Amino acid sequence: MYKFLLLLILCLSIHSKAQQTYFPPIIGSAWETIEPATLNWCEPKIDSLYNYLNSQNTKAFILLKDGKIVLEQYFNGHSQSANWYWASAGKTITSFMVGMAQQENYLNINDTSSHYLGQGWTNCTPEQEQNISIWNQLTMTSGLNESPDPFCTIDTCLNYLAEPGARWSYHNGPYTLLDQVIESATGVTLNQYTNQKLKSPTGMTGTFLAVDFNNVFFSNARSMARFGLLIQNDGIWNGNQIMTDTAYFSAMVNTSQNLNKSYGYLWWLSGKGSYMIPGLQVVFPSNLTINAPDDNVMALGKDGQLINVVKSKNMTWIRMGEAPTNDLVPFLMNDIIWDYINNLECNTISVDATEKAKSIQVFPNPFKSHLQIAHQKGNENYVLTNVLGKMIWNGKNIENQDFSNLAKGVYTLNVTSSGNVQTFKLIKE
Repeated sequence: MYKFLLLLILCLSIHSKAQQTYFPPIIGSAWETIEPATLNWCEPKIDSLYNYLNSQNTKAFILLKDGKIVLEQYFNGHSQSANWYWASAGKTITSFMVGMAQQENYLNINDTSSHYLGQGWTNCTPEQEQNISIWNQLTMTSGLNESPDPFCTIDTCLNYLAEPGARWSYHNGPYTLLDQVIESATGVTLNQYTNQKLKSPTGMTGTFLAVDFNNVFFSNARSMARFGLLIQNDGIWNGNQIMTDTAYFSAMVNTSQNLNKSYGYLWWLSGKGSYMIPGLQVVFPSNLTINAPDDNVMALGKDGQLINVVKSKNMTWIRMGEAPTNDLVPFLMNDIIWDYINNLECNTISVDATEKAKSIQVFPNPFKSHLQIAHQKGNENYVLTNVLGKMIWNGKNIENQDFSNLAKGVYTLNVTSSGNVQTFKLIKE
């Protein structure tokens, strides 16, 4: 009897923990909320976060804790029902749908891509093309050379550069063709399959629309938050295990190859110790995000379309909008938002986020010719050095300097103001 009672208590405890995460109803706009004060979050610090988001041309921001909405704010005329593009953040939906197609035995990610795209989908020899798999498309390791238009999916744009798996490169053409792989394997359109397997069981809305070579997903902010909540809970929605291929799910949100450890199956990863970025064949020896928890997984898209999912904190947050910088993928913005979130507690001792927002900011990064500086005081001195520590330029008016003839690579910018020094790692495209 005693053992039975212990077992019963254990089962109830496990059940209770399983019920800690809330899921909004599939139909309707109801969504339970948590008052920020119950998390010891201070209104002035929330206001500082919102001020920063507003200054960055944000349209929507939502933060979930235990599945419930803690913060939800719309800016610049945007609304809860308004749709916006996900840009490259939508790659993560494609990744999820490939997993669903494998789960239903329509495909295997180790299959050669030509099995679904037909022979001649690249400009490679038949033998070279045959070696490219769905896995290579998912991990950005196809070995195909980026043409002047890296979004191009025409065969003449997709040329052999390296053996598949030997080179990581953020190449949109091979990724985009995963949509055709899904359609060829399942026999239905990408939107139809997404509606059946993802949107209907989670209450998400939105659609893929053809934009040039790409298929771009558009939805409202809450649908983006729903997707993040699904990922936070390992592909399970309110007890319904949508993705039962747990091996695929785990691989999707963990390091997929050793070239860029901060990349899974079209998801970006925190806490991996090194990373690569689009457009460069450089490995940076640090975490992709400094301020995020190590188990944070991210969907990152142009102009700051962001999903951040942290299972250890039972937290998901999303940001939609435009960005004032020209960053291809806004890593810096994502990390700055994490800095504000980390500082929301009333008893946080670290430097107030409002003061950090006043610090010098340098953009765009990567840059091509000119740099712009935000929050200058007027007495700054700038020193630009290369990776060998050799000074390339110094002075007070860096915004007037044209660096278009500077060699591509990584540079360090030291900014001295009133005896304080800020250091920035910059990438020249």
